[in-house]
Amino acid sequence: MRGGVFMYPRDTRKPGVNGRLRLTYECNPISLLIEQAGGRASTGYKRMLDVKPDNLHQKIGFVFGSRSEVERIERYHLEGDMRDSEQPLFATRGLFRTPA
Repeated sequence: MRGGVFMYPRDTRKPGVNGRLRLTYECNPISLLIEQAGGRASTGYKRMLDVKPDNLHQKIGFVFGSRSEVERIERYHLEGDMRDSEQPLFATRGLFRTPA
Protein backbone atom coordinates (compact mmCIF):
# COMPACT_ATOMS: atom_id res chain seq x y z
CA MET A 1 0.00 0.00 0.00
CA ARG A 2 2.93 2.34 0.61
CA GLY A 3 5.08 1.18 -2.25
CA GLY A 4 8.23 -0.85 -2.12
CA VAL A 5 9.99 -3.29 -4.36
CA PHE A 6 11.57 -6.76 -4.18
CA MET A 7 14.47 -7.45 -6.52
CA TYR A 8 16.28 -10.66 -7.29
CA PRO A 9 18.12 -9.57 -10.44
CA ARG A 10 20.45 -11.63 -12.53
CA ASP A 11 24.05 -11.37 -11.30
CA THR A 12 27.55 -12.41 -12.34
CA ARG A 13 28.15 -15.12 -9.73
CA LYS A 14 27.16 -17.85 -12.18
CA PRO A 15 27.79 -16.77 -15.78
CA GLY A 16 25.26 -18.22 -18.19
CA VAL A 17 22.52 -18.44 -15.55
CA ASN A 18 19.74 -15.93 -16.16
CA GLY A 19 18.64 -15.65 -12.55
CA ARG A 20 18.01 -17.63 -9.41
CA LEU A 21 14.22 -17.90 -9.22
CA ARG A 22 12.24 -20.35 -11.34
CA LEU A 23 9.85 -18.78 -13.82
CA THR A 24 7.13 -21.44 -13.75
CA TYR A 25 7.05 -22.28 -10.04
CA GLU A 26 8.03 -19.04 -8.30
CA CYS A 27 7.90 -15.95 -10.50
CA ASN A 28 4.67 -16.49 -12.43
CA PRO A 29 2.44 -17.30 -9.42
CA ILE A 30 3.75 -14.28 -7.50
CA SER A 31 3.41 -12.11 -10.61
CA LEU A 32 -0.25 -13.01 -10.97
CA LEU A 33 -0.97 -12.06 -7.35
CA ILE A 34 1.03 -8.84 -7.52
CA GLU A 35 -0.71 -7.67 -10.68
CA GLN A 36 -4.14 -8.52 -9.26
CA ALA A 37 -3.27 -6.29 -6.28
CA GLY A 38 -2.34 -3.38 -8.59
CA GLY A 39 1.43 -3.81 -8.61
CA ARG A 40 3.83 -4.83 -11.35
CA ALA A 41 6.07 -7.85 -11.83
CA SER A 42 8.94 -7.68 -14.30
CA THR A 43 12.15 -9.24 -15.54
CA GLY A 44 13.65 -5.78 -15.29
CA TYR A 45 12.93 -5.26 -18.98
CA LYS A 46 9.36 -6.41 -19.53
CA ARG A 47 6.25 -7.81 -17.85
CA MET A 48 6.94 -11.18 -16.21
CA LEU A 49 3.69 -12.81 -17.32
CA ASP A 50 4.63 -12.12 -20.97
CA VAL A 51 7.73 -14.34 -20.74
CA LYS A 52 7.29 -17.72 -22.44
CA PRO A 53 9.29 -20.45 -20.68
CA ASP A 54 12.09 -22.11 -22.64
CA ASN A 55 12.05 -25.11 -20.33
CA LEU A 56 10.27 -26.31 -17.20
CA HIS A 57 12.98 -25.24 -14.75
CA GLN A 58 14.01 -21.97 -16.45
CA LYS A 59 15.46 -19.41 -14.05
CA ILE A 60 15.06 -15.68 -14.48
CA GLY A 61 15.73 -12.34 -12.80
CA PHE A 62 12.72 -10.96 -10.95
CA VAL A 63 11.52 -7.54 -9.81
CA PHE A 64 8.11 -6.94 -8.27
CA GLY A 65 6.34 -4.40 -6.15
CA SER A 66 4.54 -1.10 -6.57
CA ARG A 67 3.84 -0.26 -10.19
CA SER A 68 5.68 3.08 -10.22
CA GLU A 69 8.85 1.74 -8.60
CA VAL A 70 9.08 -1.34 -10.84
CA GLU A 71 8.55 0.87 -13.90
CA ARG A 72 11.41 3.09 -12.66
CA ILE A 73 13.69 0.04 -12.42
CA GLU A 74 12.70 -0.99 -15.96
CA ARG A 75 13.70 2.49 -17.15
CA TYR A 76 17.08 2.11 -15.44
CA HIS A 77 17.59 -1.15 -17.30
CA LEU A 78 16.46 0.16 -20.67
CA GLU A 79 18.11 3.60 -20.52
CA GLY A 80 21.18 2.79 -18.44
CA ASP A 81 24.71 3.25 -19.67
CA MET A 82 26.02 -0.29 -20.10
CA ARG A 83 29.65 0.55 -20.90
CA ASP A 84 30.92 -0.59 -17.48
CA SER A 85 29.10 -3.90 -17.21
CA GLU A 86 26.85 -6.43 -18.86
CA GLN A 87 24.48 -6.06 -15.89
CA PRO A 88 22.39 -2.86 -16.16
CA LEU A 89 21.86 -2.57 -12.40
CA PHE A 90 25.61 -2.22 -11.94
CA ALA A 91 26.18 0.12 -14.89
CA THR A 92 27.01 3.81 -14.56
CA ARG A 93 23.37 4.79 -14.15
CA GLY A 94 22.52 1.69 -12.14
CA LEU A 95 20.84 1.46 -8.78
CA PHE A 96 23.96 0.56 -6.83
CA ARG A 97 26.26 3.41 -7.85
CA THR A 98 26.16 7.00 -6.78
CA PRO A 99 25.77 9.63 -9.51
CA ALA A 100 29.01 11.23 -10.71
